[in-house]
Amino acid sequence: MASAASHRDGPSDGPKKLTILGSTGSIGCSTLDLVQRNPEAFQVEAVTAGTRVKELAAQAREVGAKCAVIADETLYGDLKEALSGTGIDVAAGHAAVAEAAAPPADMVMAAIVGAAGLPPTLAAVRQGTTILLANKETLVCAGDFMSAELSAHGATLLPVDSEHNAIFQVLEDSQPDAIEKIILTASGGPLRTRELHEMRDVTPAQAVAHPNWDMGAKISVDSATMMNKGLELIEAHYLFDMPSEQIDILVHPQSVIHSMVAYVDGSVLAQLGSPDMRTPIAYSLAWPQRMKAPVERLDFAKVRELTFEDPDPKRFPALRLTRTALEDGGSAPTILNAANEIAVDAFLNKRIRFTEIAETVEETLQSIEPRQLDSLDAVFETDRLAREVSTGVVARFESGGTAKKVGVA
Repeated sequence: MASAASHRDGPSDGPKKLTILGSTGSIGCSTLDLVQRNPEAFQVEAVTAGTRVKELAAQAREVGAKCAVIADETLYGDLKEALSGTGIDVAAGHAAVAEAAAPPADMVMAAIVGAAGLPPTLAAVRQGTTILLANKETLVCAGDFMSAELSAHGATLLPVDSEHNAIFQVLEDSQPDAIEKIILTASGGPLRTRELHEMRDVTPAQAVAHPNWDMGAKISVDSATMMNKGLELIEAHYLFDMPSEQIDILVHPQSVIHSMVAYVDGSVLAQLGSPDMRTPIAYSLAWPQRMKAPVERLDFAKVRELTFEDPDPKRFPALRLTRTALEDGGSAPTILNAANEIAVDAFLNKRIRFTEIAETVEETLQSIEPRQLDSLDAVFETDRLAREVSTGVVARFESGGTAKKVGVA
């Protein structure tokens, strides 16, 4: 994969041209907050959103974006009316979102949640630009394919997830043989201390009540199941070219140490900070320099203690499923991700129980034989099939059925 560390050039003259894919989500809003605090440093080329017309129009006006794109084509008229007289170009549809990522920009923030973020991220990659990656699915669903595209087009990925950004900050990639392992830290989520027998009856409200981070419902549920950390394991494999056996996961409830890198001489380098996504976003926006971020500074006297524990594989089977999918390779991570999205949506809509999220994913993985993915069409076909299978599993759970033990095809 194209390594950001191999492109550590000095800053270019003038403001950086920035496109933000998914500007109305939490990552997009945090990005725009930093941009507005540093107006001389950035020129926003385009902002995109799924359905939030009012928020998108307000953002485009506030930062003087050249273009605003709404993915839902039926909302084109609403967006055009909202931006009438501003001179801001308006477009709609998923194809238009991908086109917004294609024109030359110095940086593209890829913050669209889910598989919908794949085409526009690929469009940015094929421009050879610098992508600030906050879309896990780009590497989870299409890691091998995207790696080949990055190499072919000379694009650069900068990780925005707090854990991967932490690794990037302390990773000495000029000495790959000196790296013993990468350690991803996890808060443990809102269910860290729940007993196994209590997991089945966890409610959506309980699952989204994250103790440290303010995130959307889907990501919060992924944190509660620890699927989020498993997806980060797959992402770390592709970002840092590290095999599964050299990536550990460690529960760290305080969320102060965001991840660590252990070296062969016994040294362990860690990146620390308050749990605020504006820190990794700021690092990525300013890279290879640094910029001020309005985040709470760590007061070690108040922190007082940092604790760690191994994750419990019985209470959090998602960790086993993600590691197995990574080791199986090919389309297995794509299948896992699609099944998880279906299962989490069903749980949030109270159609299945909390423990049935992992059961849905496991049965779907066992029902579809992995294959190599050599195109985005192949990725989406696998995604479609996995959603179809997992939807059937969810329907059975909803009607009172139980998990099946399916032999691997």
